Amino acid sequence: MTSLLSSGVSKRPVLYVLLICVAYSCCENIHYTIPEELELSDFVGNIASDLGLDIKQLMARGFRIATENKIQYLDVNLKTGILFIKEKIDRDELCEQSFTCVLMLEAVVENPLQLYRIEIEILDLNDNAPVFQRKEVHLEISELMPAGTTFPLQGATDADAGTNMVRSYQLSPNEYFTLKSQADTELTGTPELVLERPLDREQQSTHRLTLTAFDGGIPQKSGTTQININVIDANDNAPVCEQNVYHITTAENVRKNTLIVKVTAVDLDEGLNGEVTYSLSENTADRVREVFSLNSVNGEIRVTGPLDFEETENYQVLIQAKDRGTHPVPVYCKVLIKVTDVNDNYPEIITKSTLNSIQENASPNTAVALFRVTDRDSTNRQKVYCRIARDIPFKLNSSSSNYYTLVTHSDTDREKVPEYNITITCTDTGSPPLSTTKTIRVQVSDINDNAPRFKQHSLIMYVTENNVIGSSIGSVSAFDPDSNENAALSYSIVDNLINGSPASSFVSINTASGVIFAQRSFDFEHIKSFEFHVKVRDAGSPPLSSNALVNVIIVDQNDNAPVIVSPLPNKESVVEETIPRSVESGYLVAKVTATDADSGLNAQLSYHLRQPTDNGLFTAAPETGEIWTVRRFARKDSLRQNIVILVRDNGTPSLSVTAIIHVSVQDDTTEGASNRGMVGKSEPWQSDFKNYLMIFFGITSSLFLVAIVILSFKVHKDRNATNSYCCCWKMAHFLRKDSLHGTQRASVNLQIPLNYAEARGNETLPQIFRYDKCQDTTVNDFMFPKLHGMKAPMIDIMTGSCVISEHEKTLNSVSRENTEYHEVST
Repeated sequence: MTSLLSSGVSKRPVLYVLLICVAYSCCENIHYTIPEELELSDFVGNIASDLGLDIKQLMARGFRIATENKIQYLDVNLKTGILFIKEKIDRDELCEQSFTCVLMLEAVVENPLQLYRIEIEILDLNDNAPVFQRKEVHLEISELMPAGTTFPLQGATDADAGTNMVRSYQLSPNEYFTLKSQADTELTGTPELVLERPLDREQQSTHRLTLTAFDGGIPQKSGTTQININVIDANDNAPVCEQNVYHITTAENVRKNTLIVKVTAVDLDEGLNGEVTYSLSENTADRVREVFSLNSVNGEIRVTGPLDFEETENYQVLIQAKDRGTHPVPVYCKVLIKVTDVNDNYPEIITKSTLNSIQENASPNTAVALFRVTDRDSTNRQKVYCRIARDIPFKLNSSSSNYYTLVTHSDTDREKVPEYNITITCTDTGSPPLSTTKTIRVQVSDINDNAPRFKQHSLIMYVTENNVIGSSIGSVSAFDPDSNENAALSYSIVDNLINGSPASSFVSINTASGVIFAQRSFDFEHIKSFEFHVKVRDAGSPPLSSNALVNVIIVDQNDNAPVIVSPLPNKESVVEETIPRSVESGYLVAKVTATDADSGLNAQLSYHLRQPTDNGLFTAAPETGEIWTVRRFARKDSLRQNIVILVRDNGTPSLSVTAIIHVSVQDDTTEGASNRGMVGKSEPWQSDFKNYLMIFFGITSSLFLVAIVILSFKVHKDRNATNSYCCCWKMAHFLRKDSLHGTQRASVNLQIPLNYAEARGNETLPQIFRYDKCQDTTVNDFMFPKLHGMKAPMIDIMTGSCVISEHEKTLNSVSRENTEYHEVST
């Protein structure tokens, strides 16, 4: 492809107006050739068209030009795709005197990532004339110097390159001196003056010559220097160098003051005419003087400055040797120093494009970074190998020209590793090898690939009944390992039915915190528990969710007082009861029964006697609610007794209810009415039986003594037999009928008032209370008739409790047939 330069270079010679551009599609490279010194904004080429890119997508795909130079010489117009001059290019400054000057650029396109190499070849313009280091050169030549002697002269330099460099020299016409043919010189571009015929100081003591240097450019440019020659008398013998040319090789990393070479010249004269001194030629370049030093006495050349193979590979040093006689004749020795490369430069990693983050579901071979590796050392050490750690989901793909692409190798999971610091290590093949590291930070962006999870899939919450509507009954908590909106959680109630009503009518939930609130006041007596589901959902796209089961248990509260169900009161809330005056102690007056709608301790009821007319006349069983008489009615007792029974539950605080019983005491009208309420009252035939029984006991008393004697011998004889049994009985025996009132056996929990003894005065205990003592079980059948077919327990009349000894229990089980009691009708 050929294109014309813009008007910015239209005034230049026609020879440099053409711009040549050659594209290499197979290598994805593009090559342009332009002259130096183009003006700003001058057209270079339509790079978008040459690369086959859509101009409309250049900006969207992040098209840009990258260069390794500090100065951005070219740039691209993203609207037109034209590559233009951004900074004026001076080839002589950019490439010095290199034969070719190529500016390497990279065109980077993203989405997808592509890289194109652009080679800009800079053509040299002959814009620099040859320049001599000195305007005047002074030479002293002895008149004895033979014809054919050569004198090195200062060469000219030209900042241009190629054909535009210095090509030839011309000496002004004279009859004594000519220039040596350049083809005959070992150093191209270094002119040498040749003495064609001996000088005669007496005829002409000075000569003035003009040396002109010409370059090869079009148009040709030149530069001049003046040579002033003084003709002097010289010694008979001039110094002679042992070697005209010294070839020296040294490494670039030699230490300062290292001896490179020793130049030696010999003079056959004696005295001062034979003492040789050494000096650098006047046309020695300044950079040589900065790096090397010459000992004027012994001719030693040492390193005084840094040698850098990457800057200069060869040095040319011209040594002048002359004696110290009058009118010395100098001779010249050439020293060619070649610098060898060592591996003293670390590889350099140049990043071209980097992605700061990738998604955790990025597909394999997703490009993360593009970089290039360079090494300033020589070609055999520029081979650089790069590597990264193997335990990360990334790998390096290498390409030509030391380009590397960092791509994904396997799946990434942000929840496991949210960020990677990828260290790239590049090592050259030098000896010893040198390495450079560069760390690329890549963050893994989150996607919604994790559903929120509850800490517990099933929860139990307790709420006391009669709660305040809107009060908190508990909370749920879930977590999501994702981040940002993918971890923003919201809670809701799954609106299923609870007892035919939607769950939202029972509870509500704070969507942000998960706190659950009651939507109604619960009653344990109506509902004891219910279940519902809580749903948590994240804000990702698409959103993910999960459920948890919540079981709410209603805790009973003591909010129901006991209710008396019997006996039922009359219209005035009073229960009327009538009992005869002749009733004995242990007479069942009434039984109060109550219920409580609560449960547990809140429904455990106890009955207590409150505000009786006579504290020593009645007692109440706390567990059954039975009301008993404690003693007989005395003449001083009122015929109208009021009993208040307090029924109390075991809740906190305790609730209670009272029952008022009015007891009317009536005199007996018939013998049968009197007998119905008595406890232990004997019939006439029973009285006779008692008298007979007492007579029988008197008759058998003697037999009792005899039995004791016989029993004592028996016990003494059989020591291993059962020990004699002693039992003590204190029994309150009550007969019981099927009717609510009347004579019944009192409950074990019967409470006897503390003032019971005082209420009875000196009255004797009724016949139903027995207190006897036996010494041996062999006479049990005679002494203690069994009551109602069972062994009567010991009952403390003051406490109402039954007392049976452990010894008695054991003896009864061993000798059951000897401990039976016969039922006695009373």
